[in-house]
Amino acid sequence: MRGHGRATPYLFLAPYLVLFTVFVLGPAVFGLWMSLHDWDFQLPGKPFVGLQNYQDLFDPLSATAEPFWHGMRATGIFTLASVPFLVAVPLGLAVLLNRHFPGRTFFRAVYFAPYVLGVAVIGLMFRYIMDTTFGILNAFLGVFGVPQIGWTTEQPYAFVALVAVTVWWTTGFNAIIYLAGLQDIPADQYEAAELDGANRWQQFVHVTLPGLRPVTVFIVTITLLASANMFGQALLITQGGPGDTTTTALMVITDIGFSQFRMGQAAAMSYLLAICLSVVALISFALMRERKS
Repeated sequence: MRGHGRATPYLFLAPYLVLFTVFVLGPAVFGLWMSLHDWDFQLPGKPFVGLQNYQDLFDPLSATAEPFWHGMRATGIFTLASVPFLVAVPLGLAVLLNRHFPGRTFFRAVYFAPYVLGVAVIGLMFRYIMDTTFGILNAFLGVFGVPQIGWTTEQPYAFVALVAVTVWWTTGFNAIIYLAGLQDIPADQYEAAELDGANRWQQFVHVTLPGLRPVTVFIVTITLLASANMFGQALLITQGGPGDTTTTALMVITDIGFSQFRMGQAAAMSYLLAICLSVVALISFALMRERKS
């Protein structure tokens, strides 16, 4: 009976461990193995090349370095442009929704609703809304005398469109997390600040922001990772254009792996991207530990 009791936790963990091994750990190890080979689905032989696929990514003369780093550049531009909005806008929205007013629950649901839509729905909808020729956005702006804007065919409007769509789509999720964090801040802290003569802005700076620091670090981290993995919006709205200016790293990896069948090189790109994202996540957690100490 004592031995059976020791095995009970592992029996409860077994379904998760099986799924994790089959769908996460196994593919990760297999992908690493593929990155060490010249892996082409169309060829019977898949010779071992060691770290050559990784070295090619740092060789300007290779066929994979230029498109990959161009995709990383587009990914970086989108991430730097979108993350500040995806942190600041949900924070302001959460502060407003945390107040008591009629219909508060309704507005919380309304702002969160876009997040439940799939990227295919969002992409196709805004592709037609922002179409240069017959999109309703240009038609609306034309009423005020604004000339037609190439939201999906010109820069910097293509990045503006992608950032705006992403902010509209995912703001509700971050706002809900901020809202949960706001409700964990003790009310007596605001009462003490008010007794000390602090106005609303001073309470926000000296009570709200410090109280939300761990939540903010978490939101910044997941938002950075999600933005760096942006794929569907660019594929469906701008189709990587104009030219290839909005072709992100994931789009490059997908094209090389599934269109050109060079899975070994695509796997090497994926692991290099994963390393970059891991560094970003570690920096965020390090900052959180530093702030707490």
